[in-house]
Amino acid sequence: MQPLNAEFLGEMGRQVAVVSAFLGGFAATFLGILLQSPNSRRHVGWAAGAAAVASASFILAVMCWGLLAVSVHPGAPPGLAKTTLLLQFRILRFVSFAVGIYSILLSLGLSGWIRSRQLGIVTSVAAFVSAVIVLLLLRL
Repeated sequence: MQPLNAEFLGEMGRQVAVVSAFLGGFAATFLGILLQSPNSRRHVGWAAGAAAVASASFILAVMCWGLLAVSVHPGAPPGLAKTTLLLQFRILRFVSFAVGIYSILLSLGLSGWIRSRQLGIVTSVAAFVSAVIVLLLLRL
């Protein structure tokens, strides 16, 4: 595995942080809507729980990817990019983003079941197909 260019790492960190912030905001909004639902079916609780996990994971991803972008910036203090902190956060960056993606897909897949069986099937299939595609994309 070849080492990545600092400029590339910084741009990747910024891009993933922006996507994580957007998706985290969506997950938090979705959580708020689900918590206000008068429906007490078990699907609502599971969808709300998955949205909460997604929101928390994306918040963590924003922080980790943002730290990466800042640390590899040319104006960063010398040696910051070489700290063990970056190595320790390497796995956390990926895991928090992946958990956020799969949690929000789970929440979206469960949300259809709140309304009807037919909509539940459609949202579950859409979430499953998206999860497979995300898995293939993350393997790249």
